[in-house]
Order: sequence, then C-alpha cells, then structure tokens
Amino acid sequence: MSNILIRRAERSDCPRMLELVHELALYEKAPSEVVISQEHFAESGFGKKPVWWAFVAEVNEAGKPPFVIGFALWYIRFSTWKGQRMYLEDLIVTEDWRGKGIGHMLFDKLISECRELGLAGMNWQVLDWNEPAIRFYRKYEGMKLSEGWLNASLDMKP
Repeated sequence: MSNILIRRAERSDCPRMLELVHELALYEKAPSEVVISQEHFAESGFGKKPVWWAFVAEVNEAGKPPFVIGFALWYIRFSTWKGQRMYLEDLIVTEDWRGKGIGHMLFDKLISECRELGLAGMNWQVLDWNEPAIRFYRKYEGMKLSEGWLNASLDMKP
C-alpha cells in the first residue's frame, strides 16, 4: 500500500486520534468511558513531560489532503521481573480501512521501535470477546495470552 505512510504522531494529529478513540469505545460498547479532554490528551503526549508516544497511519490519496486512518499509542512500563517494556495502550484502525494490512504495518513499526529502544518486550490487553483482534495478534510468533490475571483499576475523583 504505497499510499499509506506510518509516521510518528504530531500534536496536530491529536483531534483525529481522539476521534478514533471514541470509535474504539463504541466498538467496545463503552462510549461513556472516554472522559479525557482534548487538551489533556495532547498535553500528555506533547507537553513538557510526555507520558505516551504514538505512530499514525496516514492515507495519501490523489486530490485529497492526508488523513489519519489509524494509530498505535504506547508508553514505557517497568516490570520488576523483565525490566523496561513497551505497553501498547491502543491499536486502532478506522472501520473502513480494517483488513487491509494497516494494523500489521503499525504493529510491525512498534516491534521495530521496541527493538531500537532496547526494551525487553511488549505488553497489551485484548478483550476476550474480540475474536478479530485475537486472530490478528496470534499471527505474531511468540505472542502469549495470559490466563489467571484479572484487570484492576482505581479511579481518583477530584
């Protein structure tokens, strides 16, 4: 797909990235769970102390402006057992572009970044009912799905 560019995200990509986050939330049947503001999202990735990084997939079609159709957002986590690892927070490709290899392009870019940074590996979560995503990840040699772990969280109210 010569008209697809995988590049580092820029601050100007944040509005479109957040639109894709909302699209993912609808797919995951949790649209009301996305409460982050555009300002907080952008500042967290491009402010004085960024806590996330991302690659975007941009389509360049003749006669049209470039348009972001997907992204992979990640950060560094630390494992006392394994050391520094990439944590893939979201890998999103807009519905009209799924099944065209964009997700693989983004995931392969993450693998390259992980190696370039000398990280010990990559972690992510996938919903147990999301069979298309599970099939996607199973294509990668060495990928493991953990059993016996439960997700936990604690929300802080202002």
